[in-house]
Amino acid sequence: TSFRSECLESVGGGRGPGKCLVIGEVAQTHDGSLGAAHSFIDAIADAGADAVKFQTHIAAEESTPDEPWRVKFSPKDETRFEYWKRMEFTKDEWQGLKAHADERNILFLSTPFSEKAVEMLSAIGMRVWKVASGEIGNLPLLERIAATKDPMILSSGMSDWSELDLAVETVKTNGNRLAVLQCTSAYPCPPERVGLNVLEVLRERYDLAVGLSDHTGSIYAGLAAATLGADVVEVHVTLSREMFGPDVPASLTTTELRQLVEGTRQIERMIGSPVDKDHAGDDLSDLRTIFTKSIVASRALSAGTAIAATDLKLKKPGTGMPAGEIPKLIGQVLKHDVKADEMLAAHHIAS
Repeated sequence: TSFRSECLESVGGGRGPGKCLVIGEVAQTHDGSLGAAHSFIDAIADAGADAVKFQTHIAAEESTPDEPWRVKFSPKDETRFEYWKRMEFTKDEWQGLKAHADERNILFLSTPFSEKAVEMLSAIGMRVWKVASGEIGNLPLLERIAATKDPMILSSGMSDWSELDLAVETVKTNGNRLAVLQCTSAYPCPPERVGLNVLEVLRERYDLAVGLSDHTGSIYAGLAAATLGADVVEVHVTLSREMFGPDVPASLTTTELRQLVEGTRQIERMIGSPVDKDHAGDDLSDLRTIFTKSIVASRALSAGTAIAATDLKLKKPGTGMPAGEIPKLIGQVLKHDVKADEMLAAHHIAS
């Protein structure tokens, strides 16, 4: 089975055919509002994505009061620790979010940033795990998640090959189904830093499912990754470009997410349906007669005329001799008179 199919087993097979698992990443764009988090589930489900993803932060388990801001964007929170604290949902609230996703037949994911978060998410029945770029070197966390035996997705945005090799080996040892994502941790990420070339490198290096965690804020990188055979494409999502939060510039709107999903599914159909040019016209015979041309006499010609190139023209419809026969006609002698614009045929030629 494909990586997508295995991940979507927990929601009854997911949202139709396809190879690429498309994930809409909410992250912290709900800004601590449970209602907004539920709104994201509906919006991402309506856009046709396979999965909605959050982040589960438990401030006291993952951070110290001295943690610096990546971007000091919040007028409410004095410290990053206070921000993480405000982003916390209770176990019951996470259970409600997962139940909502289940009702919408969309896979529920939330990235854990501590072992305690793993315990809570496991307890509510989450069965596919995304590991953030900054946690790839956190072997205790990897081992705890891998112990679930559930499918895992690793994002590689902050890792060199040696660190990523160790993380992949740690998970492989436990036998989990695994996908590794190319990721550039820039928000937004310029096109020249996306690194689409890394998808094939990952595939050859690990012989695993691969994909892209995209931060460009447009649909193009995700569509390109789908064209290159990505098994997973993850994009940040916002309900509006005017929303609050540091990830909005690197996010797709839900309208754009729908375009990404529809484009990805069409690309998969194109790739999965190769065309044999030798037989491409088999079902186009009617159109060929309309749009192609036949050899006709450019003027009235008498029997006995040796045909010259100037005696011939190509005109519609394409029901007579095709253009490719012209060289064979040059120099042949007419057996019968031919009218102007009359199609040449074998019976006109002296044997």
